[in-house]
Amino acid sequence: MTSPNSAVTPAGLLDGIRQARLVGIVRGNDGGAAAKAALAAMEEGFRYVEIALTTPNALEAIREVRAAAPAGCLVGAGTVLSQADVEHVTAAGGQFIVTPSLAPSISEAAGAGIPVLAGALTPSEAYEAMERGATAIKLFPASIGGPGYLKAVRDPFPDIPFIAVGGVGLDEAAGYWEAGAIAVGLGGPLFGKAASGGDLTDMRDRARSFLGLAAEFAARTGTPS
Repeated sequence: MTSPNSAVTPAGLLDGIRQARLVGIVRGNDGGAAAKAALAAMEEGFRYVEIALTTPNALEAIREVRAAAPAGCLVGAGTVLSQADVEHVTAAGGQFIVTPSLAPSISEAAGAGIPVLAGALTPSEAYEAMERGATAIKLFPASIGGPGYLKAVRDPFPDIPFIAVGGVGLDEAAGYWEAGAIAVGLGGPLFGKAASGGDLTDMRDRARSFLGLAAEFAARTGTPS
């Protein structure tokens, strides 16, 4: 299997996420609303947004977002578990995949050159995911141990790029960046109920707050954004 999105390389995605520091995670009960929420986040400045396959009509939502995304924005799929999932996502135009665990989809996507943000919690899982070809590790659920746990896991693996996901809100994000996360993944704290038909106005406000926080962190630490 070859990727129809070969222009999006793992290295390119990784560099972009390092700069953005933010990944949006859309999970809801309405595919149409999920697409609208993803596009609204992109319009506010989010460059990387995943739509979970547990969302009804997620593949159609991915197609819709891919067709309408602003320049420089990428749409991926979350909760990608199987070879079939990878094939369906790439056919729909998904540009990267995200897993919640050490799933068969990691090696399947990596072998096709598709960037993979692989879910892992323990040091052993993180190492195994990278061995299977993951682009970065989605530390999930990060809230179990917080930034201190992330720092401890990174100590023996300083070269593994970690993205903290799960229970990360506006008050917690900077702590994970300071502990070495290249980015944080934002689901409920960003989207709320927007992916299930809720109001987009408040979601847009939250998106601007997260983007402002990332810009402030970049200015304070002298790192690129």
